[in-house]
Amino acid sequence: MNRNIQDGLNFFSKVTPARAWNALKNVSSYIESKITGNSVHRGLPIALSIEPTTSCNLRCPECPSGLRSFTRPIGMLQESLFTKTIDELSDTLLYLIFYFQGEPYLHPQFLDLVKYAAAKGIYTATSTNAHYLNDENAKKTIESGLDRMIISIDGTTQEVYEQYRIGGSLAKVIEGTKNILRWKKELNSKTPHVIFQFLVVKPNEHQLDDVVKLAHELGVDEVAFKTAQIYDYEEGSALIPSIEKYARYKQNTDGTYKIKNKLLDHCWKMWHSCVITWDGLVVPCCFDKDATYRLGDLKKQSFKDIWQNEKYKTFRQSLTTARAEIEMCKNCTEGTKVWG
Repeated sequence: MNRNIQDGLNFFSKVTPARAWNALKNVSSYIESKITGNSVHRGLPIALSIEPTTSCNLRCPECPSGLRSFTRPIGMLQESLFTKTIDELSDTLLYLIFYFQGEPYLHPQFLDLVKYAAAKGIYTATSTNAHYLNDENAKKTIESGLDRMIISIDGTTQEVYEQYRIGGSLAKVIEGTKNILRWKKELNSKTPHVIFQFLVVKPNEHQLDDVVKLAHELGVDEVAFKTAQIYDYEEGSALIPSIEKYARYKQNTDGTYKIKNKLLDHCWKMWHSCVITWDGLVVPCCFDKDATYRLGDLKKQSFKDIWQNEKYKTFRQSLTTARAEIEMCKNCTEGTKVWG
């Protein structure tokens, strides 16, 4: 069976009547809000991103974790906060990704958290730089029930890889990948669905075919090419690729750069998902990396109270009228993915 089809079937196996009904309420609320211009929401999120930690072992140049540039504190997600939130949402929540900023495997109980969510029948995913996928962690990962693993591999030679993944070792990434795939086979597990994610930047754009070949040789299930978000893109950047398909930005006649897409006054993400930081803050989406738009605090409120509070309603409303005025949205564009 095609591996992508197998992963899709696994995902849809998680759909229950309660989750399907909640998804329908999400879609209908979004369509109504988009048509009328009045923010309404009758459901709960279909998907969540939860941040195990802001800590990271690498120094990637466009990442707040790598740059150590956060104004918010660095820390580890408390297990009690996590289980309380999952218990509240598990009936309707379909997709949970253990990632926002940082390296998830630095959290000492990370795989216990995955196992807890997987036991609730939630589709679980994570994104990792693969430096901590030793034999023991690889085996525990398979046993945790993790459904999807995104492995960042932004080069097929050490020289190219380390230009973006500063401080990283390509050999460790490959070794960790092999450990995951070996234990997946040893334990006769169909999960996790393993994806090589290749962030296309100028220094590595000549290796697109090479990473597909490497993935095939290792037995990786899928390759995803992702466009890079550049923070100070207006004057250009050495990271902006020359291949137009993989660049989020295009050059103006005066030599400056702008985002290619138009900022429309709606955003599906604000209706179907959100992000929870390691310390329990609820923020709108993954573009709010420093948790500037704080819509609630799970240490003080239930998730349902936050999701339906006036602050959240006002924020969703602003998206339907003046999204371009929201600072977080000004550098927003969907990444291009190519599935191999």
